[in-house]
Amino acid sequence: MALLLQLQGALLLVVRYFADMLHLTQLYELAFGAFMRYFVERDLVPDFLLRRGIRLLLRKRLAETLEEQVQHKVRFVEELKVLPVAVQTAAANEQHYELPTEYFTAVLGTHRKYSSCLYNSPRDSLDKAEANMLALYCVRAGLREGQDILELGCGWGSLSLFVARAFPGSRVTAVSNSRTQREYILQRAQELDVRNLQVITADMVEFQATAQYDRIVSIEMFEHMKNYQELLRRCSTWLRPGGQLFVHIFCHKTNPYHFEVRSEDDWMAKYFFSGGTMPSLDLLLHFQRHLAISGLWYVSGTHYSRTLEAWLVNHDKERRYVMGLFERTYGRAAALKWFVYWRLFYLACSELFNFNGGEEWGVGHYLFTKPQGPEAAAVSSPRRRAAAGAGANGAGGGASGSVKAAVAAAEAGAAQAPAAAAASRRAAAK
Repeated sequence: MALLLQLQGALLLVVRYFADMLHLTQLYELAFGAFMRYFVERDLVPDFLLRRGIRLLLRKRLAETLEEQVQHKVRFVEELKVLPVAVQTAAANEQHYELPTEYFTAVLGTHRKYSSCLYNSPRDSLDKAEANMLALYCVRAGLREGQDILELGCGWGSLSLFVARAFPGSRVTAVSNSRTQREYILQRAQELDVRNLQVITADMVEFQATAQYDRIVSIEMFEHMKNYQELLRRCSTWLRPGGQLFVHIFCHKTNPYHFEVRSEDDWMAKYFFSGGTMPSLDLLLHFQRHLAISGLWYVSGTHYSRTLEAWLVNHDKERRYVMGLFERTYGRAAALKWFVYWRLFYLACSELFNFNGGEEWGVGHYLFTKPQGPEAAAVSSPRRRAAAGAGANGAGGGASGSVKAAVAAAEAGAAQAPAAAAASRRAAAK
C-alpha cells in the first residue's frame, strides 16, 4: 500500500508539472480530485501524509507580498460593506448544526464547547480547557450579577449555561439558528435547574432583538457573517447606553479572506464552511461607526490546535458509534466518506492553527462599547450604569470571585452526565 501511494504521489507530481507547463490547471485539479475520491475517502492515506499536504497548501496561501496583502485588505473591507449580513446560512447550518446532537456529545468536552478552548497547563484536559476559556470570557466581557445578557450564535449552550449558573441574578438570552441546539440547551438547563435562560431559534440575517441588554457576547459566529458594519450597527441598537459587545473570532494575523470553492483544494469551503469568512485580527477595527473598541486580545492558535486534536481523538475513539450515526445521517454508502471528511476537518484546522507556532492563525477577543451621552446617563439606573461600566480588561466589580466559583460549579455540573452518556454510546455501538 505504501508503494502504491508513493506511485500515486509521483504521478500527481508529473501531472502537476505538465499542467503548469501547459497552463492546464484543470488537468491537475481533475487528477487531484480523483486522488481525493479514491484514496482519501476510503481512509487509506496515513495522517502524516495528510498533514504534510495540508501544510503545503497553507504555505501556498501565504505567498502574497505585503503590498498585495494591503491592497487586498482595503478591497476586502469595502466589499464587506455592501454584502448582505450573511450568505449561504442554510448550507452552513446543514453542514454542522443539524447533525445529530449525539455526535457532538461524543466528540466535544462536557461543556459542549464547539470553539477554541484555553490550555493553561500542559496537563489540562479538554473539559478543563473548556472551563478555562468560558471563565476568561466572563472576565473579559465584564459579566456580573444583575445584567441582561444576549448571546448571538450560542452553539450547544456552553457559554449561556455557564453564565446563567455563574450569575443566577442575571437574565441570559441565547440565539441559535438550529432547532436541535435549542432542544439540547433547554434539556440541559432543566437538568442543571437553570431558570434564568431563554433560548431563541432564529436566522441571524433576520433576527431583531425586542429588548436592550447590558452585554452582548458572540463566540465564533462572526466568521459566518459578511457585512460587519451592518451587524455592529444592529448590535449597537440592542445595547443600552454604555453597554458592551464581546466577540471571540478565529482569525489570521493580517490577511482576511472568504471561504470560496474555486478548486478541489477548497473542500473545506465546499463541505464545512460555505459562505464563511476568515477575518484578520484587525478586520473588525475597520467597522467602528456605531461601537468603539475598548479591548483587544490575541490567543495563540496552539490552543485551538490542541482543542481540535482532542476532538479528533474522541472522533476516532468513538468510531463504531459515529459510523452508526453517519449511516443514519448520510446513508450507508456515504458513511465512511463523511467519517473521513470529519477527520480531515479536524486535521486541517489543527494544522492551520498550529502553523508557525500558533502565530499565523489564532483567536481574537474584542470588547466594543456603545457610547453613553449625558442624556443617556441621566436616565440610566445606577444598577445598569454599574453593570455597563467594566473597564477594557473586563475584570471589575467582583467578577473574578464569581467566575472562580462558577468554574468549579460548572465543571461539577457538566460532569454529571458524561459517564452515563459514554455507557449509552458503547451500548448503541454493539
